Amino acid sequence: MLVEAEPYDYSLNLAVAALLIIDMQRDFLEPGGFGEMLGNDVSQLRRTIAPNKALLAVWRAVGALVIHTREGHRPDLADLPSAKKIRGRGATRIGDPGPMGRILVRGEAGHDIIPELYPAAGEPVIDKPGKGAFFATDLHAILQNQGIQQLVVTGVTTEVCVNTTVREANDRGYDCLVVSDCCGSYFPEFHEMGLRMIAAQGGIFGWVAPSATIIQALKSSMMMKESAE
Repeated sequence: MLVEAEPYDYSLNLAVAALLIIDMQRDFLEPGGFGEMLGNDVSQLRRTIAPNKALLAVWRAVGALVIHTREGHRPDLADLPSAKKIRGRGATRIGDPGPMGRILVRGEAGHDIIPELYPAAGEPVIDKPGKGAFFATDLHAILQNQGIQQLVVTGVTTEVCVNTTVREANDRGYDCLVVSDCCGSYFPEFHEMGLRMIAAQGGIFGWVAPSATIIQALKSSMMMKESAE
């Protein structure tokens, strides 16, 4: 099916496509979490919840693969580089106690995915120690084993973990369609520029489209399949 996108239409093949939802975690999106502790306006990220829910519901309905990621570290912090821990010189750092448990530590409440987008049974969850979803994870192996060639990418933040993952995916041969309103940044200007970087120069890293366009294409495909049956 063709999805109207920038810089040109994206040919989506559900048989080889996966929805990759990046880091929709409580510590990043909920009031009182790590993101807000850093002085960020979490409403800038929370606006992505509703469009993500809508897209996820239709994606699940067509039976295509869904994968979630979470950024965080082992409880012993053995996989946390000192350069990452001290960066920003904040009083509260990764591994320290926070409102929802130790900050960005696997198994803590704040590290988990928000209830609105919680993984369904059988949907893989990738725990990543870095910004990119391919670094030090088994994501590439999972995608290869499932025959995936296309990634429809959502999540936070646009300019950091989304952009990093899309660039990693591009280098590994995946075609990425980034869903503009399903991604977000604490800084609106970074969100805008992050999306422009992806679609620039004829789609140097991938394609960009709004969720409504993708949902309409998916629903049309479902209707055509039902009528054929």
